[in-house]
Amino acid sequence: MSLLPRSHYLEGIERVFRGHPICGLLGPRQCGKTTLARQYIDNYKGEVHYYDLEDPDDLSVFNNPKLVLEHLKGLIVIDEVQLSPDLFPYLRVLVDRNKEVQLLILGSASQDLIRQSSESLAGRISYIEVTPFTMDEDIFGLPLWVRGGFPRSYLAQDDDTSFHWRQSYVRTFLERDIPNLGFSISPLVMRRFWTILCDFHGNLFNGSELGRALDLDHKTTKKYLDILTGTYMIRQLQPWHANITKRQVKSSKIYFRDSGIFHTLINLPTFDDISRSSKVGASWEGFALEQVISLTQSESQDCFFWSTQTGAEIDLLIVKGVKRQAFEFKYSNKPTTTKSMHVSMETLGLDGITVIIPGSAHYFLTERIEVWGLEAFAKLHQA
Repeated sequence: MSLLPRSHYLEGIERVFRGHPICGLLGPRQCGKTTLARQYIDNYKGEVHYYDLEDPDDLSVFNNPKLVLEHLKGLIVIDEVQLSPDLFPYLRVLVDRNKEVQLLILGSASQDLIRQSSESLAGRISYIEVTPFTMDEDIFGLPLWVRGGFPRSYLAQDDDTSFHWRQSYVRTFLERDIPNLGFSISPLVMRRFWTILCDFHGNLFNGSELGRALDLDHKTTKKYLDILTGTYMIRQLQPWHANITKRQVKSSKIYFRDSGIFHTLINLPTFDDISRSSKVGASWEGFALEQVISLTQSESQDCFFWSTQTGAEIDLLIVKGVKRQAFEFKYSNKPTTTKSMHVSMETLGLDGITVIIPGSAHYFLTERIEVWGLEAFAKLHQA
């Protein structure tokens, strides 16, 4: 399997180390964090000490981390750090006492799930979220949408091999990864929850409705959703609350962050299967939304949707300071303006709306509503 260069992440690690002794690479398992770490090591001038906590021997070493680490110099890399959460307080002591070390820690869970890191290492660590492949890495074409961005899925020799890899990934995630984070949940129950969640992809989350289908209470469905969010499988897009008189939606919208995983759970291995499915529009919306967030270099806390009880809505509203960018996603080669677009622009005081469609077209529907094919939009942001 060939590798694609991901130099922007390597540059990001360099930037972090210029201001912090610890760099955290967080992202889903198998998204390329270990490869990035090894690429960084290849160019590192100095001692390197590498520990993979999925290796039982390395994990056992950290039964006494002080004995192992206190005399080391140079770069210390700790992979799958979430498997030893008790390690974080010692890492703080280590970097405070030893100014000759830098720590590169890799984790397959968010800061919210690895709470010890954000609490113990505050002021000493900066995080980089590593995603599967996205279009800002010069990747175009149907395979990225169909297979998703996980390197082994995207780079597989054919769709069948890719699909089988993703099926295995889902099984391992349910049977090993979730228990390793300390959650005691039946893999069968969690798979049913995850599969039913496909029906909410691109829609408002209704925990009560989902709970009834699984005989679970609302708190449990929210817990399960938060676990999938914290492991980078699901994006909970929060509503933007404008100071207006219209009643606005308060629930979050749910998106699968990787289109390939979504297609696996709904058993759509090829583009022909996807294009014939009733889920094609929702699939495109979720895929394009993730690409736009990546291409615009937006953080999760900058991203919202907007919707009113009367039906006016914006699929994606990116808010950075006083600047607001509004996006609609349409699986169409001839999108049209809607009343909702005009109401949204006037209500939110938007300069305009960008409609993202498949392909490489670019034109205006009106003076303030601009259409971009996703490939053309990606090339614009790579220029």
